[in-house]
Amino acid sequence: MKTLLILLIASFATFTTFAQKAKGNRKTAKTTMTVQSNYHCPMHHDVVSNEAGKCSKCNMDLTLSKKEQMKKDVMKDYSCPMHKEVVNNTAGICAKCGTALAVIERKGSKQGHTSYVCAMHPGVVADKVGKCAKCGMELTKAKS
Repeated sequence: MKTLLILLIASFATFTTFAQKAKGNRKTAKTTMTVQSNYHCPMHHDVVSNEAGKCSKCNMDLTLSKKEQMKKDVMKDYSCPMHKEVVNNTAGICAKCGTALAVIERKGSKQGHTSYVCAMHPGVVADKVGKCAKCGMELTKAKS
């Protein structure tokens, strides 16, 4: 009976040792996260960056990707009237002076300016009434 008990304890100790060793040798799964670059060179599509800048090949300004440009057109940006470098995409207060952030007027945006969009293709926008270039539907007045 003693030998059976000693044999069980020895096998249990061996099992736990190998189990711990296997647990320690297990490689942690690497999570791959793709970072989308927001800016690219119009001439060299392999030159991308997360920040505005110049192309390393032709020295042209890097432009926003189509997705980021659409986001920028839809979302409002807020800036401090006193500190123009303080910009946020939500309303709030300036971290430097405590002043309320104001909506930044976009270039080309006019007060009372009406735009028209396609109900099926929201990316199709026009300044005047007409038909969608993709499907031929009448454009409707965009909601402000």
